[in-house]
Amino acid sequence: MKYDIVIIGAGPGGIFSAYELAKKSKLKVAVLEEGAPLEQRHCPIDGKKIKSCINCKTCSIMNGFGGAGAFSDGKYNITNDFGGTLHEYIGREKALELMHYVDDINVTHGGDNTSMYSTAGTELKKICMQNKLTLLDASVRHLGTDINYVVLENLYNELKDRVDFYFHTPVRKIRVLKSGYRAVTDDGNFDCKNCIVSVGRSGSHWLEDVCADLDIPTSSNRVDIGARIELPAPIFAHITDELYESKIVYRTQKYEDNVRTFCMNPRGIVVNENTKGIITVNGHSFEDEAKKTENTNFALLVSKHFSEPFKDSNGYAESIARLSNMLGGGVIIQRFGDLERGRRSTQKRIDEGTVRPTLQATPGDLSLVLPKRILDGIIEMIYAIDKIAPGTANDDTLLYGVEVKFYNMGVDVDHNLETKYKGLYVIGDGSGVTHSLSHASASGVFVADRILGID
Repeated sequence: MKYDIVIIGAGPGGIFSAYELAKKSKLKVAVLEEGAPLEQRHCPIDGKKIKSCINCKTCSIMNGFGGAGAFSDGKYNITNDFGGTLHEYIGREKALELMHYVDDINVTHGGDNTSMYSTAGTELKKICMQNKLTLLDASVRHLGTDINYVVLENLYNELKDRVDFYFHTPVRKIRVLKSGYRAVTDDGNFDCKNCIVSVGRSGSHWLEDVCADLDIPTSSNRVDIGARIELPAPIFAHITDELYESKIVYRTQKYEDNVRTFCMNPRGIVVNENTKGIITVNGHSFEDEAKKTENTNFALLVSKHFSEPFKDSNGYAESIARLSNMLGGGVIIQRFGDLERGRRSTQKRIDEGTVRPTLQATPGDLSLVLPKRILDGIIEMIYAIDKIAPGTANDDTLLYGVEVKFYNMGVDVDHNLETKYKGLYVIGDGSGVTHSLSHASASGVFVADRILGID
């Protein structure tokens, strides 16, 4: 099967590449996706008959149209301060321009009644500085898990008659041809002049194999390891009501490591996440008032950058997550008071606490899972945040572990996000360049425009 352009992966990067190509050209485009169409993406865990991961052949939470972001809380952070290093490749102004462009598309496809938050002019920045914390600048469009689904649904309905989608079609190899590229699948080969690889974090191992096979240079990247915090929503209400999500960074006194808040979900829920059979934790939130809870949750992550000779940062994080799965059968939950007292939590202590968990997890002891340096950083950060949000360090505050953000090896691409092979692009979180919905989507638009010769 021959196409002008083949896009591998139907996550944010792939979707917005396809959208831009369909909108501005009549090129023949195919999107190859390992997972299912949006309406067929259903996790079998129902909390009753099936309470834990059954290791589906393809995880519907991580794969399919919309990528891992389909069932996220739909936060699009418009900023160069975090979410990736796209601006280092295409320029700061261009990166912001494309993120705003993506936001306009989301708004016109169902997100028109959602809110845009901004850190501009907030008093919280000064309060953070006074307590050795740094509030990063950003504008945030919060779609919510429910509206995010609607936006994706509308995008697919607009694209399905203009782009050929092949679901349940994992690509086994990419081969370089004289006049382009060949994506090899179990259902046949797809030949094209230009190939855009947008496989996300869940495709990290696959992309490493592709780069090794094609001799594309890669570099070791970081990994973020930590826990998800859940506490009563009123404790953070003065922050979330104004900013919705605040990206706060703290440099620990003990090790001078950076610890940051991530993926804040006011009145949201804590959820399981499956990455190739490894169960970690994440969080969701909703625009619909009927779906809101009494709790707010957010991650505290410690970033680790490895140097030579160690190169397998993802493998390191996976081993920690597997240890949690071994001890708890999945995600472990612990009261902060129990963690500080050096004892494991029990179901009785959690039931007697004032915070009702939104995720059914195994009571345990995170100190048996997380390395001491990482756990010390999380504890120090909780006390630091307690100064600007009193109550964060209460005994009944819940910690779920582990939360891991896997990053691809950094793929060697130029300022066009093009590899050493002309016409072979690597975008989105799979490239190691982006780490967020907004940056990944913007990278998809950017590469599509480069192929079309649009500045």
